[in-house]
Amino acid sequence: MMPPIRLMFMLLIVQAIAYVVLSLYSRSVRKGKLEAAWEEEQLTGDRDAFIQKGLKDYDGSIRRKLILAVFIVPQLAIGVLIYVTNFM
Repeated sequence: MMPPIRLMFMLLIVQAIAYVVLSLYSRSVRKGKLEAAWEEEQLTGDRDAFIQKGLKDYDGSIRRKLILAVFIVPQLAIGVLIYVTNFM
């Protein structure tokens, strides 16, 4: 019983690292797009406020929530594989 628990714990650590990296990457890509939009549209006003508002909107978006699938999909796949291997 201990090896599967150890496997799940190690997988959880790897998933947490992957989640942090994906979140930071996705946020930086979004920030880059906002900066490009500011330059392209030649907007006036406070550039930093525009970017902060865009990032705040991004924080509530579905894309941000989809990154949580990093935790769900591998755990679910392993669970299904264990079930199929042992009980079917």
